[in-house]
Amino acid sequence: MQQDMILIIDLGSEENAKIAREIRSLGVYSEIHPHDLTADELAKLPNVKGIILNGGKNRIVDGVEIDASDAIYNCGLPIMSVDHKNEPAWPQDDAIRLDAIRGFIFDVCNAQKNWSAKNFIDDQIELMRQQIGDRKVLLALSGGVDSSVVAALLVKAIGDKLTCVHVNHGLLRKGEPEEVVRVFRDELGANLIYVDAVGRFLDKLAGVSDPEEKRKIIGAEFIRVFEEEARKLDGIEFLGQGTIYPDILESGTKTAKNIKSHHNVGGLPEDLQFELVEPLKMLFKDEVREVGFELGLPEGMVQRQPFPGPGLGVRCTGAITRDRLEAVRESDAILREEFAKAGLQGKVWQYFTIVPDFKSTGVKNNERSFEWPVVIRAVNTVDAMTATVEELDWSTLKKITDRIISEVDGVNRVLYDVTPKPTGTIEWE
Repeated sequence: MQQDMILIIDLGSEENAKIAREIRSLGVYSEIHPHDLTADELAKLPNVKGIILNGGKNRIVDGVEIDASDAIYNCGLPIMSVDHKNEPAWPQDDAIRLDAIRGFIFDVCNAQKNWSAKNFIDDQIELMRQQIGDRKVLLALSGGVDSSVVAALLVKAIGDKLTCVHVNHGLLRKGEPEEVVRVFRDELGANLIYVDAVGRFLDKLAGVSDPEEKRKIIGAEFIRVFEEEARKLDGIEFLGQGTIYPDILESGTKTAKNIKSHHNVGGLPEDLQFELVEPLKMLFKDEVREVGFELGLPEGMVQRQPFPGPGLGVRCTGAITRDRLEAVRESDAILREEFAKAGLQGKVWQYFTIVPDFKSTGVKNNERSFEWPVVIRAVNTVDAMTATVEELDWSTLKKITDRIISEVDGVNRVLYDVTPKPTGTIEWE
C-alpha cells in the first residue's frame, strides 16, 4: 500500500527535517525536495497530496532569492506557504504548530493516515524485488542498526540472493568483529563473509589528519573491498547500504552547506560497478528502529548504539596512530561497561570516547607525564538532527575517570563534552 505524501519544498528553512518528522508523526509520509523540482520529477513522486513551501533565512542563494519552480505552482495540488523572514517561520509552540500542520494535511489535502512501519516494509520489499529481480546483492554488514535492518529487509525480499560482508577495518569497538560473526553467522544463519582488512585500512590512513579526507578514504576503501569480494562471487550486481535520511541532509542541500560527508553519501569511486540498494534512505533513525522491531529483530540489535561508518576513525581525531586508536577502543569499552552498571544503557541514546591528537602535562606514578586526554561524549536525540547532553552524576563520572586513567595506556586526563547539537555535531569529526 503506497502512502499518501506531503512534499516539503526547501526554500531556505532550517526546520525542514523537523517539520517532515512532525508530519510523519501524524501518520502521513513526508519528503523534503529542492525548490527547482521539475514537472517530470514531481510526476514521478507517488501519491502526493499537498505541498508546503518552507521558507527561511537561507532563502538567498548566491545573492538571489530563490522561489519554487513554475512546475510546483502549477501542479494543481494544495499549497501551504510558510515564509516569515524576520521571525520564526513556524509557531514555536509544538501544539500550535502541529494543529496548523494537521489542518493542512487532513482538512485541505485530505491525506490519509497510512504511514506506518508495516506499510513501509511492504512497499520497500516490492520496490527491491522490482529493482533486483533474480540478481544478487552484496551487503556491507557492520552489525549496527542500519545495516542489520537493511539485511533483514533484503532477506525478506530476495532470500539467499543476499551475501553479507563484514569488514574488520581496525576501527571497530572492542570485541565487535567477534560479536558480529557470532550473531549473524552462528545465530541467524546469514550468508556471511568475514574480511580482515585492518592493516590495509590503517596503511591508507597513515598521516591523514583532515576528517573529510579520512571519511572519503574509508568509504572508498570499503567499496574497493566489496568489489574484490564480489569478483569472487557470481552474479553480484548490487550493493546494499544503510544510508538514512540524516546522512543525506547533513551531506548538503541547495540552501544548506555540507555539515560532514558520510561514507555512504558521495565519495564513491567513479568506476563503481554496483547499482545501489538503499531502502532506508528516507527514514530518520527512530523510524529505522521501528522498522527493525516490525521485522522481528532482537531488541538488543535494534536498540544498539549508533556507530559511524568510519568507526573509531572519527573518534581518533587527526592523523590516526595505532596506539591512540587503541586508547579510544579501550576507553570506549570502559565507558560502555560503566554506563551499563549505572543503569544508563538504553537511557542515553549515544555515548563514546574521543582521543584528540594532542597531549597535556600531568602527573602519574609521582612523575611528570605528557599524554593524551580522553573526552567523553553522551547525548540524547530522537532524529540525530539535534541533540542534548546527558547530565551525568558526579560519582559516575569519577568512577569512569579513575578507570580510564588507571587502565588505558597513554592517557592522563579525562574531559566531559557538554556541547549540544547544534553547535557541536554528535561526532567530533
